[in-house]
Amino acid sequence: MTLRSMTGFAREAGDTGPYRWAWEIKTVNGRGLDLRLRLPPGHEGMGETARQLIGKMLGRGTCHANLTLARAEQTPVARINTAMLNGLIDTVKGLALPPGIAPATLDGLLSVRGVVEIIDEADDEALLARLAADVEAGLTRALAALVGTRTEEGEALAAILSAQIDRIAELAAAAETCPARQPEAIKARLAAQVAALIDSDRRLDETRLHQEAVLIAAKADIREEIDRLKSHVESVRALLAEGGVIGRRLDFLAQELSREANTLCAKAGDASLTAIGLDLKTVVEQFREQVQNVE
Repeated sequence: MTLRSMTGFAREAGDTGPYRWAWEIKTVNGRGLDLRLRLPPGHEGMGETARQLIGKMLGRGTCHANLTLARAEQTPVARINTAMLNGLIDTVKGLALPPGIAPATLDGLLSVRGVVEIIDEADDEALLARLAADVEAGLTRALAALVGTRTEEGEALAAILSAQIDRIAELAAAAETCPARQPEAIKARLAAQVAALIDSDRRLDETRLHQEAVLIAAKADIREEIDRLKSHVESVRALLAEGGVIGRRLDFLAQELSREANTLCAKAGDASLTAIGLDLKTVVEQFREQVQNVE
């Protein structure tokens, strides 16, 4: 499986009868899958279907999904209430009109309130069912496009992370082979530190001096840190090869790498080893920042 980023955008639009609809989906980084869905009034029933589709396609990230829906303007339909009109005609026929009053005309009768009704044609069930199916299919296509953009970004991320983990491995190897870690160099530093202890406190007995020397030697030993760095590097490489939803596991390993780099710097008793440790901390921090984008 390939690596995927948590950031992406996709838009899908279409027409169904008199309706124009559009999906816009945007995803950003998130600890888990956080779905924020916006649907037009009267179409809230699509929410559960949308949540299921998005949950199947995305593993992590904050997802903003917005559906817009607009109906094209339609020509109103005029309907005559014939029963009411005929009743008016019969009534008018039986009236004795006073002098100077003209008989009722058809346009006059049609202007009576309730005789002519202006109505909008209602959507039938078949149209609404087709609209729901088209909108769902549009969401599926939008999600596929979104996953495509997240995958493209993920491939670029994988290259960056691979280069960074290679650099971390190089720095761990450099720390392991640093001249400051050679036995002669360590002995010289220990001797200088022990001599400083003796000068600072003439009352130190041999037992206390031995304990202090052992403590100094233990603090100067970075063997365990180097071994753990190597182990974490191999774990990261295995995860990158595995792909899929691995962001959380990579983040945990990034924290472990940071911990070992900090400890190595704290134990470094030589300028050259300290310089390697600082470079290591910098690369690990860069690695950790990039990991935050991985699904």
